[in-house]
Amino acid sequence: MKYPLVTTALIAALAGFATLAHAANTEKCFGVSKAGENDCRTPAHGCAHHGSEDYAHADFRFVPDGTCAELKAAVQQQLSSQ
Repeated sequence: MKYPLVTTALIAALAGFATLAHAANTEKCFGVSKAGENDCRTPAHGCAHHGSEDYAHADFRFVPDGTCAELKAAVQQQLSSQ
């Protein structure tokens, strides 16, 4: 990947919007959270911020409406370059 720092910054910036209260203009975006940055409870763990795996498919982050696809693409690009 040519711009790993840019991709990482994009992921962080978009994911940072999830810290806003779960406003009406957000959506759940699965598989994009780093370990410990998830906003959900899953069968694997009891509450938010307890995810132990980066980009786990069962974990989600609340992101602004319409940004999930772009965020997922950035995550996939970062993973494919490793």
